[in-house]
Amino acid sequence: MSGANGETDHLGPADDGLRAGQPVAPYFDAVLAYGLRGSGRFHVPGHKGGLGADPALRHALGERAFALDVPQDIHGIDLGPSPTPFEQAEALAARAHGARRTFFLTNGATQGNHALTLALAPMGARVVAQRNSHTSIVDGLVLSGGVPTFVPPEVDDALGMAHGVTPDRLRAALEQGVGQGPGFRAAFVVSPTYYGLCADVAGLAEVAHAAGVPLVVDQSWGPHFGFHPDLPKSALQLGADAVLTSTHKIAGSLTQSAMLHVGHSGRIDPGQLARVLRLLRSTSPSSLLMASLDAARRQLAVHGEALLHETLAAVHRTRAKLATTPGVAVLGPELVGRPGIADWDPLRIVLDVRATGRSGYQVAEALRAAYDGNVELATAATVVLVVGVAESAVALERVAGDLDETVKRIALTGDDGLGPVVRPPAAPPAETVVPPREAFLGAAERVPVEEAVGRVSCESIAGYPPGIPALLPGERVSAEVLAYLRAIRDGGARLHGASDPELRTIHVLRAD
Repeated sequence: MSGANGETDHLGPADDGLRAGQPVAPYFDAVLAYGLRGSGRFHVPGHKGGLGADPALRHALGERAFALDVPQDIHGIDLGPSPTPFEQAEALAARAHGARRTFFLTNGATQGNHALTLALAPMGARVVAQRNSHTSIVDGLVLSGGVPTFVPPEVDDALGMAHGVTPDRLRAALEQGVGQGPGFRAAFVVSPTYYGLCADVAGLAEVAHAAGVPLVVDQSWGPHFGFHPDLPKSALQLGADAVLTSTHKIAGSLTQSAMLHVGHSGRIDPGQLARVLRLLRSTSPSSLLMASLDAARRQLAVHGEALLHETLAAVHRTRAKLATTPGVAVLGPELVGRPGIADWDPLRIVLDVRATGRSGYQVAEALRAAYDGNVELATAATVVLVVGVAESAVALERVAGDLDETVKRIALTGDDGLGPVVRPPAAPPAETVVPPREAFLGAAERVPVEEAVGRVSCESIAGYPPGIPALLPGERVSAEVLAYLRAIRDGGARLHGASDPELRTIHVLRAD
């Protein structure tokens, strides 16, 4: 067992010794023991194990949920002789994922991105970041004062899908910065994408390391990678120096829980990350979220391969069924080898619905209205279903039939009353004028969008879904960007981050 610093011997998810020690869940077990043994609770929270909670809420959530909702600094849970159950839980997670150090996060991968930018991109430090990174990367740079150089991903304009960054593009971005002030401190990339498509992480790591910078991979959509031979390898196995995994997205923990893993290369200091996480972490972290991470890690490490085996078999049957639906193309392995795509995740069922004559928004809405079926993502061209590690085969079979009937109905009769799909243009390139922090915290004014052209944006605006920023703080507002945002809004997307969702006004830096 590891000590308080959480460092472990290297052991990747696919290694033979994986299950050593993994069948236990020390933090979860300690919280369970304290919550159910009748301890005197003369501390927060005020519901006192459920007695002080609203009766309807207590009935809806169950009394055990309240019993296990305990604060930090309880002896036998996260206080006492080291390693405490909490330290043991993080160490087991590190071992399961092949990390030197793993941190439990209770504010999602967002918290991890904020910590990584604060640790690796302090005031004035330069980093390279993938242009379609999660908005929390830019938010983190606002907090830290780091200065980004954005590297564009590969884009499929026909489908409106942004893929990964190629090693060549990352190399060009890193080389472009040579001789232009202080060197870069880190490179931030995304793999897999929302669509389950993976970048060439091994190639990206080689390029980053040759330039003397660590590679940070936002693997939020791949917490299950490396736990089954038919799935992509984890980014840590492929050479990344730090990796974020949103455990709740696929691997069974509660919403808002995630993990941050630091590799064994020594390029990133776990102590520095621990320091900034103390700045970002609530002093009242949820024991329910952290216990769910401990239990999800145990299930993934011990039973993950078997659960994934059954789920993958059901996914393949679902894909085969949907492939027979007129007008629907099921995307996946045929995309591997295109620029920015080195692998794919079968737990993302991506449907190209352009040939139906309906948009993905229309298909998703018709499915919801008729069958109460709710998908993860719809765009002008696609519909995306997210599958969990232990998905119900019955539910997958049902949604395949429901989608088949939905598409046939609206494609053939048009009884939804909606017109044919209109593809929005591709997002135009953006020009960075000032660092994100300077723009976000600077003196701003709200102006009509027609008057914003040529001014510097103080806002981060992304069409959601899928949430790829089209305009970031510090970038110049152009007529082309505004036209693109209007087009995706009119096509059915929401403008996430915009102070005015109708895009009548926008915040820009004051001209004086």
